[in-house]
Amino acid sequence: MTHPHTVEPPPERFNFARHLIDCNAHRADKTALIDDRETLTYGELADQVQRCAAALTSLGLRREERVLLLMHDCTDWVVAFLGALHAGVVPVAVNTLLPAQDYGYMLANSRAQAALVSGALLPTLQAALASQPTEVKQVVVSRATEPLPPGAHDLAALMAASAPAQAADTHGEEPAFWLYSSGSTGAPKGTVHTQANLYWTAELYGKGVLGLRESDRVFSAAKLFFAYGLGNALSFPLSVGATVLLMAERPTPQACFKRFVEQKPTVFYGAPTGYGGMLASPDLPARDQVALRLCSSAGEALPQDIGQRWTNHFAVEIIDGIGSTEMLHVFLSNRPGDVRYGTTGKPVPGYTIELRGEDGRPVPDGEIGDLYIKGPSAALMYWNNRAKSRDTFQGGWTKAGDKYSRDADGYCTYAGRNDDMLKVSGIYVSPFEVEATLVQHPAVLEAAVIGKEDTDGLTKTKAFVVLKSGAQATEAELKAFVKDRLAPFKYPRSIEFLSELPKTATGKIQRFRLREIEKNATQDAGKP
Repeated sequence: MTHPHTVEPPPERFNFARHLIDCNAHRADKTALIDDRETLTYGELADQVQRCAAALTSLGLRREERVLLLMHDCTDWVVAFLGALHAGVVPVAVNTLLPAQDYGYMLANSRAQAALVSGALLPTLQAALASQPTEVKQVVVSRATEPLPPGAHDLAALMAASAPAQAADTHGEEPAFWLYSSGSTGAPKGTVHTQANLYWTAELYGKGVLGLRESDRVFSAAKLFFAYGLGNALSFPLSVGATVLLMAERPTPQACFKRFVEQKPTVFYGAPTGYGGMLASPDLPARDQVALRLCSSAGEALPQDIGQRWTNHFAVEIIDGIGSTEMLHVFLSNRPGDVRYGTTGKPVPGYTIELRGEDGRPVPDGEIGDLYIKGPSAALMYWNNRAKSRDTFQGGWTKAGDKYSRDADGYCTYAGRNDDMLKVSGIYVSPFEVEATLVQHPAVLEAAVIGKEDTDGLTKTKAFVVLKSGAQATEAELKAFVKDRLAPFKYPRSIEFLSELPKTATGKIQRFRLREIEKNATQDAGKP
């Protein structure tokens, strides 16, 4: 069981990067970050953060101006993010898996004055800059793989030429960084977070529930650009003086196993899809090959079977919780020593939840209601989107968009999204976006996309496609077509061809009928 953890609010004038530097001043020689290429001690991290802040200021960036942060997980990501916070400049951390046009939208929407980019992602950024007008005046490249284009700066050289800067005298509640929502229901929404929000999640969840320690070595499969990954691999471990293992590549089972065995993390953060893939792998390490003491899961509901099988194999619990970009990290969670697989546990101390019916009133135990959260880490707003901001941020409450039920013991169980949204590998996927892409194929007449549970209880996208008369297309061809046009995780994992789609009298596709067809087919397949 977790021990009571009293959290003092941060002072009114508060800079999170300065806070981390002060927290770790006495452990300057301890290893803070290990990535694929280098190691940084806490002393070196503090020096680089302060030099990065000075470098950004030297480029003409001013307080509260935005900079796009498009980088693979490495020490430079952490330095750039904290350097921006230290300077009072606002990093806009974005998913590295998106097509160039999405970055073009984000650059224009945020009015970013500069972009910090990994060398490997520079061509994508250049395509984004060419796709529409932006206000970007400076491009700063981390770990360049090719000669820099005219006018671009090398991050390491820029920092080496800069003297460490004093921290900006920021207010704890001023805009500090943005995270874009996945844009599954229309354009992505810039979610604006404060300096203090990072402090609150680290104190309430990182320390209060997970009980992270200075002696821990932490490794997150979820990347730093996710709200989940940002807490896992930056604000939580650096708040307690732990050591962080960073990995630029995709978190395949083999990549994760390599770190488990060679670098011996004690804490691992993943998503259910990743845990399922690892358990299914023939290369799963033996219990005595790893040093895990605690595992965390978020992004989608953890199937009970996966949690139990993982614990049976490694003798380690998976602490399953739910968080959101809007709340920054987990607010409803199981706890070490009190894990009830199949549920998402209870509210994290410091947060209050309500499950409300359609009348807006709390529903009784056992009934499904819409999830609302109250807590100190809520975002300020969605940038330039008052209607969506008002719908989501309602007084002290934040509407999650998820449905839950609560049992008599207070444990909450996920019941689905409020709409047709799908969550695949912990990332929202809009069926409408995938359908709209499929119908761009010259052979496709109509398409409908639903979520299909695999044998582990994880959601995968399935498309039902009607081809034009006389036209031909294969499943592989259509999958490749979608992969070329959308972020890779959005493509349908299976495609079934139909002669027609079920529709209402007014011509609307009845997705629930397709879900019924799929459910019946699955049940029939399971019969002897």
